[in-house]
Amino acid sequence: MNILGIGSALPEQTVTNHQLEAFLDTSDEWIKSRTGIAQRRVMKESELTSLALSAAQKALRDAGLKGADLDMILVATTMGDYVFPSLSCLIQEGLGATCPAMDLHAACAGFIYALETADSFIKAGKAKHILVVGAEAITRLANWEDRATCVLFGDGAGAVVAGPGEGLKALRLTARTDRNALYMLAEPGNNPFTGKPEEAPEGVKMQGQDVFRFAVTQSIEDLGWVADQVGVAVQEMDWVLLHQANRRILDAVRLRLKLDPKKVPGNIHRTGNTSAASIPLLLDELYRAGLLEPGQLIAMSAFGAGLVSGACVLKWGKEPPEELTAAEDLFSPPVNIMPEV
Repeated sequence: MNILGIGSALPEQTVTNHQLEAFLDTSDEWIKSRTGIAQRRVMKESELTSLALSAAQKALRDAGLKGADLDMILVATTMGDYVFPSLSCLIQEGLGATCPAMDLHAACAGFIYALETADSFIKAGKAKHILVVGAEAITRLANWEDRATCVLFGDGAGAVVAGPGEGLKALRLTARTDRNALYMLAEPGNNPFTGKPEEAPEGVKMQGQDVFRFAVTQSIEDLGWVADQVGVAVQEMDWVLLHQANRRILDAVRLRLKLDPKKVPGNIHRTGNTSAASIPLLLDELYRAGLLEPGQLIAMSAFGAGLVSGACVLKWGKEPPEELTAAEDLFSPPVNIMPEV
């Protein structure tokens, strides 16, 4: 599988830590010191479809293709604008495509799960061009009275067009179920024949230290596994893209693997945790800045609720775009990040 095109989209609205101070018992320094996040993008309306469609259209243009050229659409998302129809079907409509479309739910590791799915269809000869989208609006699922979790999330979408090729060198997926570490209860509905749940839904809930330990340990293990498959040490990869969940996690993985900081870009300080959109957003930002060159090896690692994880090694095959954008502080050092206790 090769990446033929890539695109991304972010909401226009930026919400800073200082804005959160108005209604949360928090501060800019409190948030930065625990997460590395200074701001995040938040949708003004529940319209994830248009955001995902924009990223998809950019990816198709970059690949030189149209919606009619697609054989499948895969969307990694926690929840679209509708319970059904799926977000992938709404994207299909917007693109004028006629191919099969389905959503895939693997939380923050969803994009890598979707890449594996796309690669399997392409290798089986059942598809040639597959649109893979990571699109999330976690801010509308968060409990905005819980300062420990709501400050983490942002909205966004990233997309790639996958096609035949030998670019995907290795990929690993895992699932180690722990329903209490990071979860959100479904709305119970009003069925009169169903009893009320013992616990009412109150947005995202998380055991921070458990998630931190899982994320760091699993990311190191997964990256080591895919690197072994390729025969290239993680430290020798040209780029290591980590799911932008929390700057503590990013720094812990980087330090324990002794990675060159110049190979581990980050945008969490501007975007927050965008879940399944995180890695494609970061990948597109590197591409648009002209930092990705043909032949470079890119290791990617993500982890999330489930608990699930995924990692892969991709050999980049695209030339930089003709029009470049400035690399916006992708390598800025963390600001007074407190160690995990």
